[in-house]
Amino acid sequence: MQANGPNIRSRREQLGHGLNAFARQVGISPSHLSRIERGLRGAQPEVMRRIADGLRLKDVTDITREETERKS
Repeated sequence: MQANGPNIRSRREQLGHGLNAFARQVGISPSHLSRIERGLRGAQPEVMRRIADGLRLKDVTDITREETERKS
């Protein structure tokens, strides 16, 4: 699985979280979060779990995509 960056960004913005504040909340740098959201960088499972928690999601798969989706 790979991070679904646009989905992460959309959910973060819907909740009214700015990039910098949300990155601090989940314990990563704003530049790292930005790269994840733009699809330039992956994230370790623990980071994905913290992002999902910060977005109030029960399942981390809500912000991931399968390998086959990236090839389309």
